[in-house]
Amino acid sequence: MKARLIKLEEIDTVAIVTEAAQSGDVIDGITLLSDVPQGHKVALKAMKQGDEVIRYGVVLGYVNRNVERGEWINEHTLILPTQPPLSELKFVKSPSVVLPTPKRTTFEGYEVAGHRYAGTRNLLAITTTVQCVSGVVDQLMVRIKGELLPKYPHVDGVVAINHAYGCGVAIDAPDAVVPIRSIRNTIKNPNFGGQIMVVGLGCEKLTVERLLSEAENTKENVIILQDYEGYGAMMDALMQMAEAKLKVLNERRRTTLPLSKLCVGMQCGGSDAFSGVSANPAAGWASDLLVSGGATVMFSEVTEVRDGVHLLAERCVDERAVEKLKAEIGWYDEYLAKGSVDRSANPTPGNKAGGLSNIVEKAMGSIAKSGKAPIVEVIGPGELPTKRGLIFAATPASDIVCGPSQLASGITLQVFMTGRGTPYGLAEAPVIKVSTRNAMKEMWTDLIDFNAGSIITGVQSVQEAGEELFDLIIDVASGKKPAAEALGLNNFLCYFNPAPIT
Repeated sequence: MKARLIKLEEIDTVAIVTEAAQSGDVIDGITLLSDVPQGHKVALKAMKQGDEVIRYGVVLGYVNRNVERGEWINEHTLILPTQPPLSELKFVKSPSVVLPTPKRTTFEGYEVAGHRYAGTRNLLAITTTVQCVSGVVDQLMVRIKGELLPKYPHVDGVVAINHAYGCGVAIDAPDAVVPIRSIRNTIKNPNFGGQIMVVGLGCEKLTVERLLSEAENTKENVIILQDYEGYGAMMDALMQMAEAKLKVLNERRRTTLPLSKLCVGMQCGGSDAFSGVSANPAAGWASDLLVSGGATVMFSEVTEVRDGVHLLAERCVDERAVEKLKAEIGWYDEYLAKGSVDRSANPTPGNKAGGLSNIVEKAMGSIAKSGKAPIVEVIGPGELPTKRGLIFAATPASDIVCGPSQLASGITLQVFMTGRGTPYGLAEAPVIKVSTRNAMKEMWTDLIDFNAGSIITGVQSVQEAGEELFDLIIDVASGKKPAAEALGLNNFLCYFNPAPIT
């Protein structure tokens, strides 16, 4: 396809090429002065050292030398700007936003008594208190899948909540609240049907009492391996407990539920310069449809919103949300500073190869997946929301850390945008994979569920792609399997632990 330039805002001083181009090519009236890879930026005008480089209508940085019209602008050309100060963020009532109206307002899900949200899957989850027991639980999983699951056809599967936390940690350190609440809240994820099965060792620091209430901490829900005489006895007890849980789960059936019972997570990984043009805006439109229909949508990744935090503050519905936003982002600034880094450590080599020159550019594209809806609440990593609507969950940007954090906060389905490609998946919730460009879908036909590259080529508008993605979300919430789930691809649950390890 013939290359063209994509300019997003009138004041932008750079545009990205839709296809790789060569030096001397004339694209939309601009002669390229060097080869330019797909998705990378071209200077739309001559700039002097120190001039602003603008994309998305915001300053991505400043050129570190004189630049001619038609030059390739990349990470080696830019000086990173100062991040927006948190002290200046204040609540200001913004004009009401008119969201698109969804054509579908229900899905087929699993109601969970007493829970804000419903499940999109019917899973038996076995939670460990410490890594020491994961070997036993892994063998238990093999036996359950081979011996028990065939007897209970209405159960979608069994998952092990294995993790690296639980012992050798400063269990009472202030920041230990993050991994502890994350594990505790994951146990209650609606996809697990209200059934609790916890396996502990007996000498770990993360005791069962820190995860379950007194009423939940019973012999029907908890097995401590050190209470049993050998592996055989442990396994017999675990199989007996698992079967009791499976019998209950097998009685569950999908019912027609309002979108207010659905909680969806938005995440991106392996991003490129098209992320903020195609996949994320389409996800943003789908998000607005979900919120308009009463659903809850979470977006996350602190370092990938940091440079647009002022834009998020403008969308907060009240002062409490703004103050929580400042507190969570401020905490993360300090967390990074302790490691002698800042938000500029975020872009990966793949991000840069895909045209994202720095974290500011990545952030502007990342925020697009949140749509235009007002932000009703801000929560910390692994916290449970108290409201329905659009929620900012302040998690790390790492895919395998953000995912478990959103699971802990109650998502039952995730939409994952990617430009470079990743086989990422979650065993605990279905993940819809959205590609930013046609080439990604053509290369990974059997891994990508939805291609937003049609926006780049002009075949679809953001609205049309967003409507189609919304329909896919409802279908997957109602039982349709996306590629990662069908192929059994899932990642280890890496819970965020900022507390010391002793």
